[in-house]
Amino acid sequence: MNFTIEQIAEEALSLPSEARALLADRLVESLDPLEDGYIRQLWVAEARLRRDDVRNGRVKTIAGQEALERVRQSVAR
Repeated sequence: MNFTIEQIAEEALSLPSEARALLADRLVESLDPLEDGYIRQLWVAEARLRRDDVRNGRVKTIAGQEALERVRQSVAR
């Protein structure tokens, strides 16, 4: 029996949230460790770019509480 990625995703999304989280963990753990190292390098590079943007004043930071409130407001819409 062959399933398409879309069919698998649809079934997975119908699971309770705890089961989806466990499935996501298992899928991430199954990834090639070499790819994981590469992805980690990409995230480190991105973090450094963002840090430099803040340090050089290219972006304005906001307090964590304000950021969370903005997210809550946008989700509530």
